[in-house]
Amino acid sequence: MNYFLVALAALMSLQVHAQTLRFGIVPQQSATVLATGWTPIMRYLSEVTGDNIVFATAPDIPTFEKRLLDGEYDVAYMNPYHFTFFNEHRGYKAIARRGDASIQGIIVVRKDSPINELSELNGQRLAFPSPAAFAASVVPRAVLANSGVEIEPVYVSSHDSVYLNVSKGFFVAGGGIGRTLNSTNPEVAEQLRVLWKTNEYTPHAIAAHPRVDTETFDRLSAALVTMADKPQGLALLKPLSISRWQASVDADWDDVRALKIDLLDVILE
Repeated sequence: MNYFLVALAALMSLQVHAQTLRFGIVPQQSATVLATGWTPIMRYLSEVTGDNIVFATAPDIPTFEKRLLDGEYDVAYMNPYHFTFFNEHRGYKAIARRGDASIQGIIVVRKDSPINELSELNGQRLAFPSPAAFAASVVPRAVLANSGVEIEPVYVSSHDSVYLNVSKGFFVAGGGIGRTLNSTNPEVAEQLRVLWKTNEYTPHAIAAHPRVDTETFDRLSAALVTMADKPQGLALLKPLSISRWQASVDADWDDVRALKIDLLDVILE
């Protein structure tokens, strides 16, 4: 009887501990590509934390932003500007960021393009993932404008779509970041070259909605920052071109806050 009671108590404890967390991933790439890379990580985190962590994303970045605003994700992987905005306006709290590199935007052109200087983009239509894609759109467009280079931005929903459109010659150039260029379709990537790079900034954040309790937050933080210490975890990070996660605090993104970007203020209206 005692054994039964002990087993029952353990089962009840596990059931109380288990909860479902929706982990939203910014749609820099297609949902299929994101699910392929991130779903195994969700399974790993579920096993380590005991929580049921499920993959979620959105059809495009503006929809992802609306879902962050509405609190549809318990945890989310978001770009640096997204984090500063939703940290201020919805209380998302930083859990971790990639610990092996900063984020750096790029402008790509076809390998056979005659363009070698940003000034040669004047008057051209350029592809970008979305208006508020930080390193792939916000920073490059600001630099171009400050340099007197007038372009027509066209938003094509994802980084992969930027690379595909430029590779096919539909646009002379487009914005992205090194990590997504490295992980896009190799047949597309080999047709492109990097024309220009932005300055480096604190990279994407993994952040928790304020409804996530402290114990859950700490379990997830520990599971993330120790991933690279385990062969299984390290192998799961490789397809994302990330070698490790680093525990973070909200102030880590003060370099982004210093840019005083206000593009998303309109969604609060």
